[in-house]
Amino acid sequence: MHDWETGLTSVDNNRVVRPLEWGVEWARDWPCRNGFPPGHIPQDGEQFFQDFNRRIVAGSDEFYSHATPRDFRLEKREIQVFSTRQKPDLKLERQVRGTYAEFLRFTSPARTPYPENKLMNARWFPARGRRAVVLLPHWNADAVAYTGLCRALNLLGIAVLRMSLPYHDIRRPAEIDRADYAVSANIGRTLDACRQSVIDVRSCLDWLEHQGYNRLGILGTSLGSCYAFLASAHDPRIRVAAFNHASTHFADVVWHGQSTRHIRQGLESQIDLDRLRVLWSAISPMSYFPHFARAPKKSLIVYAKYDLTFLPEFSRHVVEQFERLALDHKVVILPCGHYSTGETPYKYMDGWHIASFFRTAFES
Repeated sequence: MHDWETGLTSVDNNRVVRPLEWGVEWARDWPCRNGFPPGHIPQDGEQFFQDFNRRIVAGSDEFYSHATPRDFRLEKREIQVFSTRQKPDLKLERQVRGTYAEFLRFTSPARTPYPENKLMNARWFPARGRRAVVLLPHWNADAVAYTGLCRALNLLGIAVLRMSLPYHDIRRPAEIDRADYAVSANIGRTLDACRQSVIDVRSCLDWLEHQGYNRLGILGTSLGSCYAFLASAHDPRIRVAAFNHASTHFADVVWHGQSTRHIRQGLESQIDLDRLRVLWSAISPMSYFPHFARAPKKSLIVYAKYDLTFLPEFSRHVVEQFERLALDHKVVILPCGHYSTGETPYKYMDGWHIASFFRTAFES
């Protein structure tokens, strides 16, 4: 299984090794500045982010707060794949060509310098009733991933907003081939992308409420799972949450995971894991379990026994936190790895567990 997993993570050779950048300019408009004037650029980037992360964790409700967008709109357009693969799937491109869907668009309340990324995008899978889920895909997912799962949830009477994560598919700047700006060796930009994801989720919940949905849930896979946990910890409207692959500290996944080897390569000559963990503590689920426990919710935790990206020991630590706090949760352990979760037959097993969870979780 490990050999298969390694092969799947080695298919694409278009990952770019980028050097460590502090990216302090990304903090220009963040809350929790504690006296730093907007535009102030400190000389010691590491010390700046050490202090800033401590303030964010202490005041995370402010950091992840948002103003409801005023330009919500549905637009119908042709479906595109937006592949990040080194060799795009031409068969898939042909399958979706000439097909159309509805997409929710609005200006993200989180400011970024890229016009493509400023405009939030979420494919809309409507269903009658009052149940709705915001779905957050994995890192570098193309724009048609999870379509089958969205339709399965529709059959259960659950509406789905399938988000495009920051810097993904239609939101990806033209200068990059992969969603490198979502997770990278740029400390500030990675923090900012995570904050933007949480804010975009909360904005999607605003829109769903406006449409009459009042039983709201969230589903995240891999990187999307991290974002989903942070959103769940800071928005009490989320009462049902599924974490498809779960881990503890953002830095540990980047440092030890197979799919982020190129990021570690850019970091490790200048920083070690302990220091990096502090710099990304504000986007780590482990920092926010007390926040997560503030509002009652029902959770599903799925992890893979042979995962080389979200290591199983990290997932077990997450489960231990749920147990320690006596949180309402269910655990599923898949007999595969991280990437192989998306392969036959495991993708069907995963989808069945997720759909079964959402079928009953809203009723509890």
